Formats: sequence, C-alpha cells, structure tokens
Amino acid sequence: MRIFLRFQAHWLLAVLLLGPVFAQAGVIKGKVSGAGGESLAFANVSVRGSATSTGSNDQGQYQLRLEAGNYQLVFQYVGYRPRTETVRVPAGDSTVVLNVALAQESYNLAEVAVRGSDRDPAYAIIQQAQQWRSYHQREVATFQARLYIKSLIRLSETPSKVFGLFKMGPDIKPGILYLSESLSDIRFTQPNTIKERMISSRVSGDSRGISFNRAQGGLNFYDNILKPSFSQRGFVSPIAGNSFLFYQYELVGTSQQGGELVHKIKLIPRRRTDPVFNGFIYIVDGSWRIHSVDLRLSKDAQLDYVDDLRIEQLFAPAPGVPHVWSLQSQKLSVTFSAFGFKGSGYATAVFSNYNHVVATYPAPPEVKKAPVAASAPAQPAAPPVVAPVTTKELTRQIKRQKPDLSGLNKQVRRQVKQARRDSIRNDPFAQMKSGEVMLVEKGVNERDSSYWSQIRPVPLTAEEKLDYHKKDSSEVIRNSRPYQDSLDRKRNEFTPAKLLLSGYTYRNTFKKRSLAVQPIFNELQYNTVEGYVLNAEATYTRRTDDRRFVTLTPTLRYGFSNYQLQPSLTINWQLDPVKLRQVGLIAGRTVENFDRNSQLTPFINSVYSLLANRNYAKLYRRDGAELSYLWEPVNGLTVRGAASYFDRRELFNTSTYLWHDVEGRAFTSNQPLAEEAPDGTGFGRSKAATLTLSVSYRPGTTYITRPDMKYNLGSKYPLFNAQLRQGVGGVLGANVRYTLLQGRISQTLQLGLLGTSAYEAVLGGFVGSQANLMFADYRHFSGNRTILTGNFSQFQLLDYYQYSTRSSYFEGHFNHHFNGFIFNKIPLLKSLKWQEVLSLNYLQTSQSGPYFELGAGIEHIFKLGRIDFFTSLQRGQHVGSGIRLGLGI
Repeated sequence: MRIFLRFQAHWLLAVLLLGPVFAQAGVIKGKVSGAGGESLAFANVSVRGSATSTGSNDQGQYQLRLEAGNYQLVFQYVGYRPRTETVRVPAGDSTVVLNVALAQESYNLAEVAVRGSDRDPAYAIIQQAQQWRSYHQREVATFQARLYIKSLIRLSETPSKVFGLFKMGPDIKPGILYLSESLSDIRFTQPNTIKERMISSRVSGDSRGISFNRAQGGLNFYDNILKPSFSQRGFVSPIAGNSFLFYQYELVGTSQQGGELVHKIKLIPRRRTDPVFNGFIYIVDGSWRIHSVDLRLSKDAQLDYVDDLRIEQLFAPAPGVPHVWSLQSQKLSVTFSAFGFKGSGYATAVFSNYNHVVATYPAPPEVKKAPVAASAPAQPAAPPVVAPVTTKELTRQIKRQKPDLSGLNKQVRRQVKQARRDSIRNDPFAQMKSGEVMLVEKGVNERDSSYWSQIRPVPLTAEEKLDYHKKDSSEVIRNSRPYQDSLDRKRNEFTPAKLLLSGYTYRNTFKKRSLAVQPIFNELQYNTVEGYVLNAEATYTRRTDDRRFVTLTPTLRYGFSNYQLQPSLTINWQLDPVKLRQVGLIAGRTVENFDRNSQLTPFINSVYSLLANRNYAKLYRRDGAELSYLWEPVNGLTVRGAASYFDRRELFNTSTYLWHDVEGRAFTSNQPLAEEAPDGTGFGRSKAATLTLSVSYRPGTTYITRPDMKYNLGSKYPLFNAQLRQGVGGVLGANVRYTLLQGRISQTLQLGLLGTSAYEAVLGGFVGSQANLMFADYRHFSGNRTILTGNFSQFQLLDYYQYSTRSSYFEGHFNHHFNGFIFNKIPLLKSLKWQEVLSLNYLQTSQSGPYFELGAGIEHIFKLGRIDFFTSLQRGQHVGSGIRLGLGI
C-alpha cells in the first residue's frame, strides 16, 4: 500500500462540530520509555479496534483525547516489543496518566532456520518479499485518512560570515529556526494520486504564516527505486527486484508480535558508496509485507550538506480491513553541516482516522507454505533435523510459490472506479480541481493555542512550548516598524564585497519595499562599440500583503567612447495574488545583442575583448517599446502575448582599447558574418512592428493552491510550446514583414539509478515568399566561442551568428546526468562526489547541414563547478573541439 511514501500534515475539519465533545472528553497522557527509563521518541500509540492513533514527542510524551469508556491502548516502537494496556476514561473533563515502559524485542534464531540452507535465511525472506512486492504496492485501491505533521529545524552553530564575505543577519542564531504544525485530510487513489486539504496550520512566531508541510512521495519501500526530494540520486529499496546486487542480508532474529511472526533483517551494503540504505527492515512471515523500517543514509550516500538521515516507518492493519496494512507513523530526522552552519531537524507524521479503505481484493492471494529455511517459530520446542539445501534449490522452491497476480491492474482500476461512484455524493475533496494535489483552505492559520491544545495528537516538548511562547508573544514587537527598521539597519550595511560579488540590496521590510543594485561586473562593462560602459541599473520592488508585486527597473547606460546615453525602463506587474497574470513593459533606448538569448554575457565579452582581442558581441540600438501580457487561463496552459514597435539602428566600432594585445589578432567588425547573408548583415536603419503569441502547455501539471498563491509542481509529461511572431509592415513606417512559426517540446526524465535525462527539440521556419526582414529578425542559435559558459544545455562550439537563418531549421539538445552512477564505482573518484554528464547538440539549417556536438564532462566539482569536453562534426567532418567551464550542480 502506497500511503507511507507520503509526508506531511492534516487534522482539523471536525473541530467546530466536535468542540462540545472535546470539552467533555477525557485525556490520557504519559510517557513511553525503554526498560532503562530512556525516552522513546515518536513511539506509536493507537486505540485497538479503532482508527485513532497518536505518537509521542521527542521526549517520549504522548496524549490522547477520548470519550468516556474502556479502551485498550497499543504502544509500539520499532525494535521494541508491543505492549497493550487497558485503561478507563472517566466521564467529564478528566485526565488519566499512564506511563509505559517497553522492553526491547527478543529476536530468536531457531536452529532450523540457520541450518535449513547454505546461506543466511534472510535471503529467502527477502526473496518472498520481492515476489509479493507488487501486490502490497497495490493492495489498496483508495483510502482517506487524517494526517498530522510537525517539523522542526534547529541550528547548533552559525557563522559570523558565509564564505568569510557575507555577514549573517541578526535574526539568524543558534536555537530553533523553524517550527510548524499542520493538520490535513488526505485521499490516496491508485496508481499514485494524493489529494490533500490542509485544514489547520501553525508556524511559530508567524500568525499569518502557513506551514509548508505536505503529503508527498519518494519514500515507498515497495518501489524498486526511491527518489526522495532531498537527493538527486535514486536509492535501491531493500526489497527491490535487483536488491541482491546491492545488499547483503543477515537475519537478526524472529519474534511474535500481535499474532504475527516478524523477522528482523539487517541490511549490509555490498559497496560503501552504492545508493543503498543501512539499518533494519522488519518483514511479516507468511504475508511477506513490511512491518516497519529503521533505515539510515550517511555521507557515503553522497547526500549534499547532510551528515546523517534516518527514516522510521511503522505499519499496522487498516481499521476494518485487516488484510490491508496502513502506515501509522513516519519520522525523518537529519543532521546537517554546510557553509559554517550546523544543526539538526526532524519531521514526524502521524496517520489516523483511516476510512473509505477499499482493498483491491476481498482477500489476498492464497499464501502457500514457505520452505522451512524461510521462516521458523520464534521458540520451537524441538527443532527437527533438516537436511541443508543448496541456494539454487531454495530459490527454485520459493519461485514456485510466487503468487498469481494476473489481473491485478485490472482489479485495481475496477475498485477505483467503484469507489469513486460510491463517494461522489459526500466527497470532501469534490471542490478540488483536476491537477490540484493540495488545497490550503482560508483561515487555516487563525486557530488559537487552545484549539491546538485540544487537537494536537503529539504533545509539545518543553523546548517547543518555550519557542512558541517566546516567538508568538514577541511577534507584534518583531513585526513593528522600530524592530524591523533595526534589523534592516544591520541587513542594509554596505560592504564592497556585496557590491562586487552579488550586488547590493536596500530593504524596508516594514513597507515591503526593496532596491537592488547589480554587482560591479554588470554595472561596468566594455565593448568595442561603446568602449567602457556604465550600465547603471537598479530594481525597485514593491510587494503587497496579498503577495502581489510590481518591479520597476530603470537603466541609464552610457558609452564613454561613442558618447551615447541610453535610458530605458522595465516594468513587471503581478495583477493577481494567486494565479499567474502579469503585465510587462519595456520602453526607451537599449543596446542589444542580435541574439538576445546569447550565452555571451557582458562580463564574458568584456574579459575576452580586453584580454584576448575577441569582440564576440555584435550590437545594435533600438528605440521604442514592448507591451506584454502573461496569463495562465487554466492549469498547465500559459499564454504570452506581446506587441512591440522599435526603431533599430546599426552600430559601429568606436574603440580599440584593450589591456593585453594578442599579436596578429585584430578586433572584427560589428557586422556579424552569416552564411545566409553573403552580402553582409548591415542594415542602416530599420523600423519593426511585431506581434508575438506564445502558448505553452504541459499535460498533467499538478499544483498547490494556497490562500495567497498557487504553486505549479510540474508533470511527468513533456512541455509543448507553439510560437507565432509576425512582423507587420506599414505600421508607423515599419519596413519589415514576415511570419515565423515555431514548435518546441522539452522534458526531463527520471531514470532511476541511471540518472536524469533532459531533452529539447525545436522545429520552425519563416513562411511565405514575400518575407522582408533584417538580420535582427533572423532566427539565431545560442552558440559559444569562449571557454566559459552560462548554459551547458546549449551549443558550445557553434559560432554565434554563422548559421543564423531566415528559412527553416531544426534544433535539438540532450543532456544526461548520471548522478555518480559511474564515478561512485571508482575508488579514487567516489570520495570526491563528482558526477558525470553527457551532452548532445544538433542543428540543421539550409546552410549548416547536419551539425552535431558531443560533450562529456564532470559536474559537482567543489559542489558547484562543471567542466566538459566537446567535439563537433559538420556533414560528417570533424570541425572543432574545446573545453567549457561553468556552474553545474
């Protein structure tokens, strides 16, 4: 069953209706500890025969609110013997204290189990679990549940400066950095759809904040490969079909728990840096399902910035459907260190109130008797003498017991359809739209502390109570203007390092305003057209309480060689607080590259011009304006329309200044050289009126709706884009007329242990025989002739303008990130955490013919760096090779 791969909180809708009941209900509370008195953090506490459960906090304290009556409470903790206690809740508003000590489970190794085969009996148990994996993955068609999540991040050390350059803000200090709780209702439907409605949320110190807790995937151990959000790598499940290639297994022992025989199996990675877990997995005998897990990932797992990650999950029969097991609790705990920060954190999830649980089958397929080597009684009275069997023979015996799962997918679909028909009338998720995986209701953050005291299933620790008290009581002060101004004075301190490396930002937090100045290497530039350039640019941002914003970016650009002042203004205005709806305006005089999407940044061009006599940038001037509108009318569909008018002028070199003169090399003309313009690309002066329409659609896009915004989460399907660019002649003297049509498809593919692939294909061309256009209107391709690159997904050896075209074209790019699949098997490389990458680029125009680039490289160098070697072929002939450096994480 796939519930356990989900993570994050839910719990509240019935509070208003059940308020009178809660007022008269009793509270059972206490502490869960080990036999030695040590606290058992996040133990599971459930009411036998009901859907009610809770968990202890990290000090072992628990609480349950129940109506008057007699109950049996079941206390469970991974690796400990479950304990059942009978308790009576008196009538009225009462409190019952029940402290419970759990004994560590005694796992016995029976002689028959040890001697039944020529290898450890754990292998036979895992092989059975492998055969039943597909069934347990789909044993439930749909269910609903309630989910409570608490997450906490704690800093133990903070640096005074990051990288020795950037001072930390005064509000970043050791202690609890983030604490939040959330309560949600969730519905799971096969094959892998989760709907979630957050009904209450609390963030320490932020009464208007909404928790980012969410039920999400990535930790389903019935999947062959787990792809968690905290790592680029995929990790092999201990019961994956090929897990024997990655794990060794050791049967620690077997115990009787709740009428079930449970095997405790130790996982031993075959190779230290394989993408695997270490720890223990507990398998139920006979049904061969997961009972619980206690697994870890360490630095050997190639996790960035994470020192240790622990995953604990506990399962139990679903209420009313005992042959279907559901996740009771899940905890992720982590320690981390990065950039001088050290700390820890956890997120704990408690599932309860399971209802509408629809099993795929009325009963599981018949369980055949296992070989004696696969399982054994915990304490056999008189172990029989069993002749050892070979590993191959035992494997064949187990395979003959493989359950018949034919028709399983068909049965799942049938049950899902029936469940949807049965719940259509009173479906609490009916208001959620297609693709909406999470709905955060309005008012979720308006509950007070007394409400949370009533509804919270996991009690707060003393530290958490203090954090809530301090931050909540001081929130008014912290949000006041004097306090925010005092913080801003610290944050806004000017240092040369800020201006040089990242730019400088002045904030007025209270008024939600900021002014950002670009770093020096963007403000000061050099090119042969303007000479030294002062590109004085600043961005003013104004935000509203409902998260709308407007940005204004005025620019004053002055060339010290051509003595030209270029003033311009860019405006971007978000009109809707939730949906994407933006108006954009660009107006004034600007100096542009002919290829506006070029990888050749002003900084790179300045370096190459001054030090290597290479003036790769080819510039022209344009005066006018463009008005655009960006809109998402329905989920996954984005439309951008734009209308522009520009008076464009050709520019010429006015400077030959350089820092280092390369003998025999001279600056080239500012006119690009293009094979489709044999008579030159000069155009003097040209006026263009242009209409642009771009439509993008990604099927299956999922999203989260919050009261103040909407988040798109992406889709497993490709992104399709269609674009029309129309040059309209005769408008205000415009002298260009053409039609450009283009289609694009792109997608990122997750390939498990093999890594991640990304591709993009573009097909387009100018249509009509009467097209009249200038070189600035050509379709340009983002080439590169420098050793530096800002985008490894584009051409790396192609000339910037040689194959710019006014006809048809096809462009393709493919990148595959192996995520350490190869290097982690090489002793000298695996400790460096470098990762390998492969690139393919292709271009076809009337002049280029088939042009092909092949690249191979290494990324994750010192976490951020990447270096690739590329070679290129044109019409089957080798035309060049080169190394490219850039950022690649």
